[in-house]
Amino acid sequence: MRDRFTCAAVGLVAVLTLSSVAMAQTQAQQGAPQGTQPQQAGHAVPVWRYDPTDRAVGAGGAAPKHDLNGSWAGPRSGAGVPDGGGAEKPVLTPMGQQLFAQNKPLGKFSPAGTNDPTVRSCDPFGVPRNAIDEIRGLSFATMPGRIVMLIQFQDIWREIWMDGRELPKNVGSTEKNAPDPRYNGYSVGHWEGDNTLVVDTTGFDERTWISGQGYPHSIDAHVQERYTRTDHNDLQLTLSVDDPTIYVKPFSLGKFNFRWVPNQELDEKLCLPSEVLDYLKALGDPAGSDPNEKNPQGKR
Repeated sequence: MRDRFTCAAVGLVAVLTLSSVAMAQTQAQQGAPQGTQPQQAGHAVPVWRYDPTDRAVGAGGAAPKHDLNGSWAGPRSGAGVPDGGGAEKPVLTPMGQQLFAQNKPLGKFSPAGTNDPTVRSCDPFGVPRNAIDEIRGLSFATMPGRIVMLIQFQDIWREIWMDGRELPKNVGSTEKNAPDPRYNGYSVGHWEGDNTLVVDTTGFDERTWISGQGYPHSIDAHVQERYTRTDHNDLQLTLSVDDPTIYVKPFSLGKFNFRWVPNQELDEKLCLPSEVLDYLKALGDPAGSDPNEKNPQGKR
């Protein structure tokens, strides 16, 4: 029987450090036996298991029109997907400064001192954090009137409505039939040109953070995601946040890269509250917290 404390510690470290395994890219060979993927570096890849060495090679041809369907490996997948960049430092309003001061990110306060709800109890990241934190893999599937996004970390699913409806304007109000806030908010989408899916989301649960650095948001924040399929095997995501209650002006969360997953398999990656609580009790909390840690706030 496995040592649950050890598993919890290892799992939490993997979650919190966002480490990426650097692996050499290899090209699939043909003629693998039935029930396996093509041979990779001398071994057969099982059909039921994601293997980061089984990678898409090259551009793979032109991007299909209005189609993101399939599975994509992110920078934390171990598949050698390059990191993005270009995030802007947000400018906080007085209200935003007050809320930001209450948040204690992992990078500064350690597992014992942080009040990050995901680190302490595996609460959902919510949008937009689940698009930029623990970005291991995601999948898209088209259904009538909507696109469903499946996010590997925490097995999250999101609905992006493509039927022309407008975003709700009264989330959390006392009006009759007003929708409740959601961790992932309410999302609508449309195509811009042949290959860019634009997703607009609002109506967020205010308990979530925008990022691991502890930046807050209001219920009325507006997040825009732009997924651009530049060719068959490459997908780029850019995000922006507009929240006048918390931030002086809109700002960008940067650009992120994804690569096509040849066998379409993604592993289950969960944050289990029972194991995290065991880890914190046995190791994390007894280690203590140093709020004067010199490590830059939220640095990964």
